Amino acid sequence: LSRMTIQEASRFVAELPLKGNDAVIAAELLKEIGSRLRFLLDVGLGYLSLDRSAATLSGGESQRIRLASQMGSELTGVIYILDEPTTGLHFEDVRVLLGVLHKLVERGNTVLVIEHNLDVIKTADWVVDLGPEGGVRGGTIVAQGTPEAVARVKASHTGRYLAPMLASR
Repeated sequence: LSRMTIQEASRFVAELPLKGNDAVIAAELLKEIGSRLRFLLDVGLGYLSLDRSAATLSGGESQRIRLASQMGSELTGVIYILDEPTTGLHFEDVRVLLGVLHKLVERGNTVLVIEHNLDVIKTADWVVDLGPEGGVRGGTIVAQGTPEAVARVKASHTGRYLAPMLASR
């Protein structure tokens, strides 16, 4: 069981063939385990094996595990700050993660994301584009506003790449 992925564990828990008294006794526990596994799936971590040591996780994986644990708490009024949460994610996993982030906002939370992925940026309520370049040639607010407003700022590299994506929506 320890080499089982989170995806496999979720399926295993959902399909346990318990009957009668066993099903009654295990119902709440299985519901809680299933819920926690679903949160991990929702943040794109279904590929991780259950025996994976925390020390071997990437920064993005650790960040998403913390995010998944917060999803279960149903807190409101929290500010979440995420640094490049989509790094290394497959396109479909990015879409799923965006759904999670939007749910957090719908619950009354604030989500601040440092990100270069244009698929993430175009879904933001507000974008702050720092530049004009990276490193020592950056740090100035080049543009801010909705993704559409940033796309109209000629000095914004982000806006230049964002504009065609927004036009195709």
